[in-house]
Amino acid sequence: MSQALGLGAGARTAALPSDGFTWVTGVADRAPSWFDGVVTVWTTYGVVVFGLLLAVGWWTARGAGDRRRVVAALCAPITTLLAIAASALLKPLFAEARPCLGLPPGTTLLTCPPAGDYSFPSNHAVMAGAVAVALVLVNRRLGLIATVAALVMAASRVWTGQHYPHDVAAGLALGAVIAGAGYLLLRAPLSRLTEVIATTRLHALVTPDAGHLDERKPAA
Repeated sequence: MSQALGLGAGARTAALPSDGFTWVTGVADRAPSWFDGVVTVWTTYGVVVFGLLLAVGWWTARGAGDRRRVVAALCAPITTLLAIAASALLKPLFAEARPCLGLPPGTTLLTCPPAGDYSFPSNHAVMAGAVAVALVLVNRRLGLIATVAALVMAASRVWTGQHYPHDVAAGLALGAVIAGAGYLLLRAPLSRLTEVIATTRLHALVTPDAGHLDERKPAA
């Protein structure tokens, strides 16, 4: 596994042991089967948890009637989608082959994606990093839960052989930066939008009671 990869149309080479990939997958190979099963379920379906966390963030912000939190909650799914889109644009530019393509079939916990499905950055890590930072802006405790979930998601992508450690590290960073920068850019227009929504029949999206969105905590 120390040989470089050069797989798939236009795929660039990457040395397997360069940043700990073989060590992580080696530990995974020796881990109990029940633990591998838990990791596999999480890495496959954990995205649903992040969606639920976004929903909880919006619900708690709405119930509090705090405009800053409401704006952050409305911004969260937008910046998460922007981060995922940015990741999709970056993948073909780096064209890094998946590490599992250099391993014998059945070596990793999950089936390896085809050669054209590039590795850098990790979409799962990008999504997780974006949600974590976005929710920190909504509610610190919820953001902490999302941060732990994001780190576990990133680790699971390496554990299952889908990504190198640098793929998930870069993904977390990219998602976090886009979520933070996106909030700074969108908070003013979204704040104005919430003011309008709060006085309409759609007020339930931002506050339980029409016209009662907290004016003392502006988002901008």
